[in-house]
Amino acid sequence: MKFTYTHTTYACYLCYIAGAVINNFAPLLFVVFSNQFGISLNQLSYVIIMNFAVQMVVDFISAKYVDKIGYRRMIVIALFMAFLGLVSLGTLPFIMPAYAGILTSVFFYAVGSGMLEVMVSPTIEALPNTGVKEKAMSLLHSFYCWGCVLCICASTLYFKMFGVNNWRYLCYLWSVIPFATIFLFLKVPIIPFAGGEGKVPFAKLFKMKIFWVFALLMMCSGASELAMAQWASLFAETGLGVSKTLGDLLGPCFFAILMGIARALYGKCGDRLNLVSALIVSGLVSICGYLMSSLCQNPIISLVGCGICGFGVAIMWPGVLSLAAKHCAFGGTAIFGLLAMSGDIGCWVGPLTVARVSSNLSIMGSELKAGLLFSIIFPVLMIIGVMILKRMVTKKQN
Repeated sequence: MKFTYTHTTYACYLCYIAGAVINNFAPLLFVVFSNQFGISLNQLSYVIIMNFAVQMVVDFISAKYVDKIGYRRMIVIALFMAFLGLVSLGTLPFIMPAYAGILTSVFFYAVGSGMLEVMVSPTIEALPNTGVKEKAMSLLHSFYCWGCVLCICASTLYFKMFGVNNWRYLCYLWSVIPFATIFLFLKVPIIPFAGGEGKVPFAKLFKMKIFWVFALLMMCSGASELAMAQWASLFAETGLGVSKTLGDLLGPCFFAILMGIARALYGKCGDRLNLVSALIVSGLVSICGYLMSSLCQNPIISLVGCGICGFGVAIMWPGVLSLAAKHCAFGGTAIFGLLAMSGDIGCWVGPLTVARVSSNLSIMGSELKAGLLFSIIFPVLMIIGVMILKRMVTKKQN
């Protein structure tokens, strides 16, 4: 069989589905970990922190050494680490102290996820048959959303059919995705992302104002997305008074569906829109979603606001990466790694901000709504950052 760039594109899509499983599967098991192994909620919080912390470190290291190691080798290593992490999650807690086994598994798949985050976007950006780059990037990132939906719905169905006590075997089933993708990436053609003429060293890149604007935009993208997504399940449970299963479906799943739809739509007709203007509109839509969720007393309208927020944040992450590839290409592959690290910082800061504010304040009797209302600061900063970027680009062109 002759593999083409179309197969490379499909392989990249599978990478993002694998990444969605990595980031969303373990949180579905937190109650199980607590009941089965006696792990406290405080210990479970460190599972989340470790996941993002490891990814941030790997983002930086991958950005620095990817050109020396090579794209194909890095992606294959990343997929193997993701596979190893998922298999370990179903194995290590039963053959060693459970908490240590879980943390070890998280470390493995966080390394894989961090490497994929750096490698897959520039791989798509470099392909010659992807048409408009912004559309291709948005369509790629929509598969992360569909991966979230698949992970939540399929896991929920599995638990209903086979029982939560058999969760370890689901780890093995999910590990098939990264394992199978390894064989694709051993065969598909890959073009390294070249960027502009003469790659800028890290030290010089850090001195450039436009890089820090992009770093701010990526941080706001991650924070705007995760501040709502991370708490969507609890928000649905407390606001609507539904079960954990229904909360997962009505909260993060609903959020991910609308985010995926928005990314797919932009992937289809993004060439008709100005990306800078689209990002400003995205920020405004996100603000509306946060306001509806935090200020409306009707729980159904609040939940709709959660979905609108998902629709609004959809093109932020892929959109900023596309703009960076266009206006900051002199950074080469390194720019994707550094911006992925900035985005992961936002993924950590956003949910933490909601938790800290919510623990001290309340709106209409709901602490969580106070945290969500305060999180409007992230899409507001996003809009301001895009306007600054627009002014810098216009000034440079003139």
